[in-house]
Amino acid sequence: MKLSFALPAGVALGALLVFSLPSMSAETAVPIPPPALKEAGAPARSERIVLAGGCFWGVQGVFQHVKGVTQAVSGYAGGDRTKPSYAQVSTGTTGHAESVQIDFDPRVVDLGTLLQVYFSVAHNPTELNYQGPDEGTQYRSEIFTANAEQAKVADAYIRQLDAAKLFGAPIVTKVEPLRAFYAAEGYHQNYLTLHPDSGYIAYNDLPKVENLKRLFPAIYREEPKLVALAGE
Repeated sequence: MKLSFALPAGVALGALLVFSLPSMSAETAVPIPPPALKEAGAPARSERIVLAGGCFWGVQGVFQHVKGVTQAVSGYAGGDRTKPSYAQVSTGTTGHAESVQIDFDPRVVDLGTLLQVYFSVAHNPTELNYQGPDEGTQYRSEIFTANAEQAKVADAYIRQLDAAKLFGAPIVTKVEPLRAFYAAEGYHQNYLTLHPDSGYIAYNDLPKVENLKRLFPAIYREEPKLVALAGE
């Protein structure tokens, strides 16, 4: 996620990617069934879950385009350091993962559908401690749950997907209760929407949004639900 460059005059993006990024590849979406196990009880008006799956720019960007998501904030979770900075998390020594805190209305989009998007579109759940060009424990695949019911649904879904062998490799996603979430610096928020011409975004993350639109047309919204930044 540290890669950022401007296109030279007269050079097409496609050509630049072919000749300059031979070791990188955009993730391919994997169509998967929804979870067989659903959350018990009547849906609440609002629910929250924190998802980690590589660079938070792309994960946030995907979920900002999902109907029923009322807010998706990039940040850090899973470590012991209080109020970590991006520079600290990037060392891979804090225990934190780049994560996205997702608030959603279960009456519009349920947890199972969000997890379906997470596993099929937002990231590759078979990559251990890396996603695409980004390596380190801060880019791990992990679900941070708000309660035991969320954990039950997430664990059951991982077992379901592993049994179906849809990914060609075992899922490495961890599930653990959320201890704390720390919002990332303002310049990380809404990054996909604000920097669509970034080489990293164009190659790694915009295809994820297109895959969301293609695989989940019923819940895709064209205008993303952006984070309100200070001063706006």
